[in-house]
Amino acid sequence: MTEERLEELLSQMTLKEKIGQLSQGQIYRPDCEKSVREGSIGSVIAGGRPMSNDLQRVAVEQSRLGIPLLVAYDVIHGYRTIFPIPLGQAAAWNPKLTEEAARIAAREAASEWIRWTYAPMVDIARDPRWGRIAEGSGEDTYLDSTLGAAMVRGFQGKNLSDPEHIAACVKHYAAYGAAEGGRDYNTVDMSERTLRDVYLPPFEACVNAGVATIMSAFDELNGVPSTGNPFLLRQVLRDEWKFKGVVISDADAVHELVLHGISANDKDAARVAFLAGVDVEMFTATYRSNLEALVAEDKVPMQVIDDSVRRVLRLKWELGLFEKPFARPNPDEVLLAKEHLDVAREFARQSLVLLKNENRTLPLWKEMPSIAVIGPLADNGADQLGTWRGHGDGKESRTALQAIREAISKNTHINYAVGVESCLSTNRSGFDEAVRAAKESAIAVMFVGESATQSGEAASRAYLSLSSAQLDLIKAVQATGTPLVIVLMAGRPLELGEVLDAAPAVLMAWDPGTMGGPAIADVLFGEYSPSGKLPISWPRTIGQVPIYYNHKSTGRPWVDPLRLPSATRHVYLSGYNDMVATPRFPFGYGLSYTQFEYSNIRVDPQHIKLGESARVTARITNVGNRAGDEVVQLYIRDLVASISRPVRELKGFQRITLEQGKSQDVEFVLPSDALAFHNGEMKRVTEPGRYRVWVSSDSASGQPAEFDIE
Repeated sequence: MTEERLEELLSQMTLKEKIGQLSQGQIYRPDCEKSVREGSIGSVIAGGRPMSNDLQRVAVEQSRLGIPLLVAYDVIHGYRTIFPIPLGQAAAWNPKLTEEAARIAAREAASEWIRWTYAPMVDIARDPRWGRIAEGSGEDTYLDSTLGAAMVRGFQGKNLSDPEHIAACVKHYAAYGAAEGGRDYNTVDMSERTLRDVYLPPFEACVNAGVATIMSAFDELNGVPSTGNPFLLRQVLRDEWKFKGVVISDADAVHELVLHGISANDKDAARVAFLAGVDVEMFTATYRSNLEALVAEDKVPMQVIDDSVRRVLRLKWELGLFEKPFARPNPDEVLLAKEHLDVAREFARQSLVLLKNENRTLPLWKEMPSIAVIGPLADNGADQLGTWRGHGDGKESRTALQAIREAISKNTHINYAVGVESCLSTNRSGFDEAVRAAKESAIAVMFVGESATQSGEAASRAYLSLSSAQLDLIKAVQATGTPLVIVLMAGRPLELGEVLDAAPAVLMAWDPGTMGGPAIADVLFGEYSPSGKLPISWPRTIGQVPIYYNHKSTGRPWVDPLRLPSATRHVYLSGYNDMVATPRFPFGYGLSYTQFEYSNIRVDPQHIKLGESARVTARITNVGNRAGDEVVQLYIRDLVASISRPVRELKGFQRITLEQGKSQDVEFVLPSDALAFHNGEMKRVTEPGRYRVWVSSDSASGQPAEFDIE
């Protein structure tokens, strides 16, 4: 749309029609069609059924100006073909695969007229109690930024007008993942430095990737709700980052300014949110009911209204809706296409994290005489899709039980028992059958964890353990003496003390999506060597939360007292008296069926100037007995700075494939700007000094090298 055409259309609009473009409706509301015809809503959020073009026809052919409708939906990790939950995707550490999955999700959604998704979520999450940790990429700023930008590119493609792509919406802006106590919708209070160094960079990375829209968060940030926060929405987003796209509220967040206590009523809430920088209100009527009066009372300038409407109209033009409002791919050729399922299977394989594998319990032998498959998640196609499953259907999922039956030898017998009907069930009547199945088998594979409803929005948890019935089931099966493998499905890390004690092998499968079953079978039987790495530190117990790898040293750093001389073990350190301070599994951790050796770690040159780059190299050798993938991770530490710095920070990673006995030299280019942080004057700077660098398999291992910035 040319600026002339845009201004011409704007000049023809009444104030009610302009406000309509800033208001979103709900497709399942009985007055939705009437509102579209009247021009009082400009976008709709789709419901739990596939879209049709009926409403678009009303907008284009029956409304006064024929402005097309923009249809939105929560396409978070797939539309009909469901990929692993975003936290599971992050465990693959594969931006190319993340981008491809988003491309497929966009293609499927667009085939049913959806052209706007509320993803990616790039909230840094250091607290697994928070249910929405499942929707993001974990605790690290660099990983989250990289994967968030990849998802934006996948959704939007090179040209938004391509009918197979959709507008992305990065959320939740900002710092929503730091809600107190892991309680959803709660308060966040943090320094501006932490905000700018840790929580804002993933949003900026998505802006730099060209994201079309941004969603404000539910949280209160330093006393000001994000949905009414001009510092976030105007100063940082518009003035500093030069964002030109549309800002939308989260659901009902404008009205909730009243509940936060910063607005007296809905009218004042509409004024506060709109002037703060929220262009569109998501599917509630606070704007529709109040903006017109606010303009008449000179409390909201007409120019601000027009600026927001321009952004909305421009987005619709960029999506090609004015020229081709009914364009879409053929859904019969798109939904659940074989190529989509193949990508879903590969993504699920790469997302699986092998947490424990004593005595090489895994992989299993396909020719085993019998295998017990036990647990509420072994054959549960719905729960394996996880939270925010789009239009995914559990009946279309390939479950682990199905895949195991297809993978084994025709001479292998499967003894299947659910044991517990669901992850939330307290009924233990199935225990006897599960115990009998285990006794009659050479090995038992148990599928336990969380139901899909236990993670996601409004699904915060005060306890992170498995249900008591599932724990009792594990103990009952363990007591049979049959070797035990546990496959864990969940949207977050869980407390695993008893589980790890019970089983020699534990595989974290997250919520793996439509093709989760075949992916799990591929790993269990050695068709694929596990290569996933944790995108979040895994606590030993909930008392350690929040726990994250890039913490500060403190003046009294914690050291395992057992590593100290016996005479000095009772010292004052930053830890606990009843638990070690380290996580059960560190950020970046994940085992393989082979082994990788790191050597020849060096930095060249060892002295660089500001504005220059150092090359960090290491040799990775597969010293095991089979091929495998390894995620090589680069960490740094600023040893002395004007502001205390984290003990390690991720600054790069590469996924490589190595055959048995082969080596590869991996190189990272580390610009001095990548080491910048906000100093005492809140200026982003890289300070001269000494830096330590690791190239390692996780955040807690590796031999360091050092270099200087002059």
